[in-house]
Amino acid sequence: MTALLLALSGPALFGTAVAVADPADLYNSAQSHFMNGQDAAGLDDLHRLLDEAPDDAQALALQAIWSDYTGDVITREVALHRLDGVDPGEAAQTRTMIGAVASAVATVPMPLPTLVGEHTGIVVLGYGLLPDGSMRDELVDRLEAAWFQAMAAPWAPVVVTGGNPQNGVAEAAAMAGWLIGRGIPADRVLVEDRAGSTVQNALFSSQLLRGAGADNAVLVTSPNHIRRAVADFITAGIHITGAMTSTDQWVNQLMPPGRPAQRGIYIDASRVMMLPPAR
Repeated sequence: MTALLLALSGPALFGTAVAVADPADLYNSAQSHFMNGQDAAGLDDLHRLLDEAPDDAQALALQAIWSDYTGDVITREVALHRLDGVDPGEAAQTRTMIGAVASAVATVPMPLPTLVGEHTGIVVLGYGLLPDGSMRDELVDRLEAAWFQAMAAPWAPVVVTGGNPQNGVAEAAAMAGWLIGRGIPADRVLVEDRAGSTVQNALFSSQLLRGAGADNAVLVTSPNHIRRAVADFITAGIHITGAMTSTDQWVNQLMPPGRPAQRGIYIDASRVMMLPPAR
C-alpha cells in the first residue's frame, strides 16, 4: 500500500491535499522501532495510527504492551480500557501477556526438581544440534535436568520440543532417544518436532500438554533462557509450576534481568499472542 493517502476533506476542499498516513505503514514502522529499541518512536507511530483508526485492536494491544515496558502505566491502562470496548478477547489476552512477562521476570531459576501434583507436565526445550545430528553439551545439560525432574514426578508426561533437523534428526527426536535410553518410559515422552523457536515451543507444546490432560508445566531449559520460556508458555495459557534449569551459569542468572534485557521477552510473548510483526 502506498505510504500516504490523500484525504479529501478540510483544506482539500480549497485545493490543498492533507496527507494521512496509512495505518498499515504506521503499524509496520512501530514494530520495527520496537525491535530496534526505539520505543518513543514506536509509541508515536501507534498514537498516529490510532488517530486514524481508533478501533484498531492490534495497535491498542501494542500500545498497552510497550507502554508497560516503558513504565507508562496511565497510557497502558487507557489503551486496555479502549481495547475492552473494541475486542474484549484481545484485551484479556493482552493482560495475560503483560502479567506473563512480570511473572517471568520474577522467576528464580532452580537447578532442583519441583514437587508437582496431577495435571502437570514437564517440558524440555530443545537446542540446536550439531551438523551430524548429535547433541551439543548445552542440550545434554537440559536433558539431565529434565531426567531428574521426571524421576521426581514419575506420573508426569514429558514433552520434548524442538524441530530444526540436522542430518535428518530433529531436536525432539534426539532428546526423546536420550531420555528413553536412560529409563524414562517411551509412553511418557511426547515428541513435538516442528518448533523452530521459543514462540513455537510454547504454541505447539501447549497443545500436546492439554491433549495429555495437563494444564500446568515445569519448564526445563538453560538458565539464560528460562524467563523467556516462562513468559511464552504463560501467554500460551499454561500455568507454570516450576522453572528447572541446568547448573551451568545458574548463579549468574539469579538476579532479575534489567529493562533492556526484557525487550526480547516482550517481543516473544507478543508473538505468542499472534500480534503480527508486520502487516
